Amino acid sequence: MTVMTAAPVLDPHVIDSRAGHAARYHALLQGELSDSAAWLGEQLQQAEALPDELPANPVELGQWTAERAAAVAGQYAQYLAERKAGAARRYFSNRAHVLYFLQHVAPTKAVDGAWLFGMLRHWADPRYHGLIRIYLEELGDGDPACNHVLIYRRLLSELGCHEQLPLGDDRYLQGALQLALGFNTEAFLPEVIGYNLGYEQLPLHLLISAYELDELGIDPQYFRLHVTIDNASSGHACKAVQALMQLWPAQGASEFYRRVARGYRLNDLGPGSATIIAEFDLEAELLVAFERKRSFGQHMHSDYCRIEGRTVNQWLAEPGSIAGFLAALQEKGWIKRGQDPADSRFWQLIDGPAAAMFGVFSPYEKQLLHDWIALSWQPRRPRHGPAKAEVSMHDEALVSALERELHDLPPQARIAYLISEMAGARHALPQGLAATRKYAQMTGLNQ
Repeated sequence: MTVMTAAPVLDPHVIDSRAGHAARYHALLQGELSDSAAWLGEQLQQAEALPDELPANPVELGQWTAERAAAVAGQYAQYLAERKAGAARRYFSNRAHVLYFLQHVAPTKAVDGAWLFGMLRHWADPRYHGLIRIYLEELGDGDPACNHVLIYRRLLSELGCHEQLPLGDDRYLQGALQLALGFNTEAFLPEVIGYNLGYEQLPLHLLISAYELDELGIDPQYFRLHVTIDNASSGHACKAVQALMQLWPAQGASEFYRRVARGYRLNDLGPGSATIIAEFDLEAELLVAFERKRSFGQHMHSDYCRIEGRTVNQWLAEPGSIAGFLAALQEKGWIKRGQDPADSRFWQLIDGPAAAMFGVFSPYEKQLLHDWIALSWQPRRPRHGPAKAEVSMHDEALVSALERELHDLPPQARIAYLISEMAGARHALPQGLAATRKYAQMTGLNQ
């Protein structure tokens, strides 16, 4: 089998310029590949214009990875020293800020590891085993308690962020790239290897995010897991370099490494985590959230109460009126900013099962309002989420059903069927988890 193939020739007429990243992301989740290879080639052309961080000599990659990890460790130690000396959190101003971030990166986290999906079919070639093991570990080896996508989904669920926020199109770019790479591995093998090399490097923001989430009473397990599993000594960062060397071609090494480097740079397309964190504006997000509610609530209130001479329905009838409405509530004394939100009458109307507007606002919308009212006021202790329920690894009925399906297939089709259940949109489902465990067992790649 040839390790490297030529990059596909792009046909500009194939790519529908009207299709945004979100549309392509959702199409890829459904397995609609159409022009995904051409689109991926277009993204790679954009990435090629970005700075190249990799060492000129690939032999130096191991040392380069170790030095990067050491530099990040030093920066994190400096951060911890600053915090100990009384510095404020660097990333997250409040819990609403965290919830904003978690939801805005959710499209990427929902396909964690998808760029390596295409490696699964090469289970018989030992050169691919390192990359396959990385993918299986992203899938938690089929254990729902360890599957990265499920861990992230549980985190969002515990925080009440069940429904996806309306997000900008750029939030879907990285997820679409990962899916496209996983579905087009044969044509873009060097680029997949390079993307994996970049993704598995430990970034400073991961360490700081884990620290500050914990400080705000939000479970940092997902982020801590990636800190430990991506370590440069024996983790995914180390395996990424080893995989590159194992698949190094006998001929065309210079072109191979050039393509690895541009695949690496795909990681820098679109807004990164630090950029998304910095884009948060509490009041702007609150106004957007309340504006979404305005059209639903403009006919739902009685005329008994008047605020600044207008009924609530009159306030809500006019687009763009939310800022004035909140200012009027402050003038009336219904909102007391800089104090415990429980002291504000408006908060009392929405918080608690006996509240007049119980259930009107989502947990995220309530957190926005809470933190906007509170300003610098802080509760004595962060509010921790509910205790996690135990996650069962085995569903005997499901395993039995999978065994029957495999039994009815010819031997050469069984692993292909398991692989189809391990794609980015399916591996976190019960059937996908069972298929992951069976694939690892049948290929001898279980651990």
